[in-house]
Amino acid sequence: MKIGVNVLNFGPGTDPGVLRNWARTVEGLGFDLLMVSDHVAITPDVAERYPAPFYEPFTTLSWLAGLTTRVRLGTTVLIAPYRHPLLTARMAANLNELSDGRLVLGVGVGWARQEFAALGIPFDRRGRITDDHLRDVRAAWTDTASYGERRIPVWVGGNSDAGLRRAVRLGDAWHPLRPTLPWLREASDRLRTYAESQRLPLPALAPRIALRLTRAPVEGPRRLAGEGTIDQIMDDLDRLRLLGAESVVLDTYDGDPGATRHPETAWETLATLAAHVYATPTRTEQP
Repeated sequence: MKIGVNVLNFGPGTDPGVLRNWARTVEGLGFDLLMVSDHVAITPDVAERYPAPFYEPFTTLSWLAGLTTRVRLGTTVLIAPYRHPLLTARMAANLNELSDGRLVLGVGVGWARQEFAALGIPFDRRGRITDDHLRDVRAAWTDTASYGERRIPVWVGGNSDAGLRRAVRLGDAWHPLRPTLPWLREASDRLRTYAESQRLPLPALAPRIALRLTRAPVEGPRRLAGEGTIDQIMDDLDRLRLLGAESVVLDTYDGDPGATRHPETAWETLATLAAHVYATPTRTEQP
């Protein structure tokens, strides 16, 4: 199972130097994947949760591709309706070629009504636009002369039933965000049922989970996967592996933009986890 990190490409503490250090930390600790988020217009509803500066994902990942050599690069998630599908297809294909085939394209429908309005995109049609967008992107990629021959995996985000169905129809992997383990087990069964009913392949499982390390155990049914003591987090990773997860992305952001001023705290948590993950034989023996 591959393990990645959601790098914070936004917030008052984020600048090019911090992004460079995030990339070096993630790759240096041995993680497999570095992912960033997406917003275009930092409207009030976006700024409340993800304030400026907000570094655009394709631009940022292209730069980080030149600062790294091994770690895969991805979006968690690119908001599909915000860009013309041919632009998305071109930028993704170019980034994939320039990074020697390291791109993972995670996509989602978006949630910020004010941002949709600022971009002149109908919020109520975002699901259908996303479906059309993904079909058009894949169709563009069939033109290998223009877009290259390297295959880019598409992870479809979304915790709703519509997101599950979209992942089956149009994705290589389902990318749920910050789930609890009981919910994820139940939703994975629904994903399998839908795939079987449509006679379509079951997409891979690639969740993005919280990463919040505590001294005392976190209890209760609402505990997110990845919250708790190091033993709880390691157990969560084992359970995700048994559930069939091919990749897991760790998200250190707790919703406080001020935390971006102190990225060292997140880096220390990642270092603690990496010391346990890479000391575990079942992890290092995976292909």
